[in-house]
Amino acid sequence: MANAKALQFDTTVSIHEVRQAIPIYGGEITPIIVSEPGVGKSSLLAMIAEDMGDIWRKVGDETREGNDDKYDYIYVDCPLRDVMDMGAYIPDRELKELVYYVSGMLNIKNGKPKIIMLDEFMKAPKMMQVLFTRLMLERVWGDTPLPKGSKVFATSNNASDGVGDAMLAHAGNRVMILHMQKPDARTWLKWAGEKGIAKAIRAWVAMTPRCLASYMDGGQEDNPYIFKPNNGVLSFVSPRSLAKCDVVVRNQEKVGSNMTHAALAGTVGISAAHEMSAFLSLEKEVTSTKDVIANPDTTPIPEKVAALCMMVFNALDDLVTQDDLSAYMVFVNRIPSSEIQNIFFTTLMGSKRTFKLG
Repeated sequence: MANAKALQFDTTVSIHEVRQAIPIYGGEITPIIVSEPGVGKSSLLAMIAEDMGDIWRKVGDETREGNDDKYDYIYVDCPLRDVMDMGAYIPDRELKELVYYVSGMLNIKNGKPKIIMLDEFMKAPKMMQVLFTRLMLERVWGDTPLPKGSKVFATSNNASDGVGDAMLAHAGNRVMILHMQKPDARTWLKWAGEKGIAKAIRAWVAMTPRCLASYMDGGQEDNPYIFKPNNGVLSFVSPRSLAKCDVVVRNQEKVGSNMTHAALAGTVGISAAHEMSAFLSLEKEVTSTKDVIANPDTTPIPEKVAALCMMVFNALDDLVTQDDLSAYMVFVNRIPSSEIQNIFFTTLMGSKRTFKLG
């Protein structure tokens, strides 16, 4: 038998592990996913739908009725919901009784099993937490049982985040509280590449992995990029805010450099905006992937590491064939920075598209 003391486990789990676990556990016990702001909790419902081969459709979407999805996916923004949003007791004149009419949010009439996400559950008013607790424990919405096979999960922030999350004491021991890790730079870059996030943003993150550290890691007191409880800063770097920068970077030519910088600062904070703007200014100075492939032995290697990083991320998006990759590898092997080479190889192998070229 293995020595229990020799086994080491982490009490936090990755977003990949969470999206796998929810469909497994969610029919019998309610997982509550907690983490710091902006790390992907609110995206879990769409991720699970994708994993199931389904599509998350909002209530009222005309394509929702008659679809072939295995589940209905119900998003509940808990802090904004009131008792009447779940349903109401309506007089039945024939029975001379009050009969419970469930909210259309549940789409109960089609009998299809539901996957229900209670987003920001611990920020809900106490009365709503009481009502949601029955849903979480018994799979009953108001007085209406969920269809067989339905699953429920919830999300919220860490209590240490200082953003008002609290849970009724009697309910805490009846659910599964899972602490989700903040994705690191490598994990975010893989996702961002698949989603087509702007190259300059990805290049900056690759050169500044500290921007996706967590205040819970320790030793981050002087980290100017990240969320820190009680410091009063509203704009900071997170996986979510980095993705939001994409629209800013894509439209920089339309609004000008000053507006672009201000928009970045208002999205990811001043420190990140200063550095990201510097990356943007280099885009016109780098050699195109096409020209590198044509002359991999003689293409000048930029002195600025940021410019070189930009070229690498350009290539990761532009390479199409194995011949392209072979030619570009000649250039990569000439790069004197092992850090840039590692970024190229790691991202190349981590992408579903470019992995096939290797």
